[in-house]
Amino acid sequence: MKLVDYKKKFKEPLRQATLCFLILENKILLARKKRGFAEGKMNGVGGKVSVGESVEDAARRETFEEIGVKVKSLQKVAVLDFYFPHNRDWCQQVVVYEVRDWEGEPVETEEMVPAWYPFDEIPYEEMWADDIYWLPLILKGKKVNASFLFNENEEILDYTIEEISE
Repeated sequence: MKLVDYKKKFKEPLRQATLCFLILENKILLARKKRGFAEGKMNGVGGKVSVGESVEDAARRETFEEIGVKVKSLQKVAVLDFYFPHNRDWCQQVVVYEVRDWEGEPVETEEMVPAWYPFDEIPYEEMWADDIYWLPLILKGKKVNASFLFNENEEILDYTIEEISE
């Protein structure tokens, strides 16, 4: 199945979600998910946007809930659309933010175990399959829009990615 064909069939709006990556010099904070959706995977921190909540407010709330850090400023770096034909509940649009200014130290919570990684030691093999396509671009200062189509084994069937200027 091709992404363009699936998107034509997918009529309802995508669920909105956020993803934040704390950056400190040449290191990125990743966190291992302890439960729920994506359990066991490494990723940034974030989650669903609640009804009546802005995407930015959701990013700040989720970051505090998941690693105990209070975000001071957000820089939008990507918009990612994810499609899972085998489980439409997983389909979502994720707004990705880079965070370089925050209060507090990241701590383990009941949901996440955070750890710092140098940019050249990111454990892509422990992350979603799409991350290796766009994360290196944002770490180089690029901004991207991308869409990914996954199969039931969480493997990429098709994708599009474009660098954007904002």
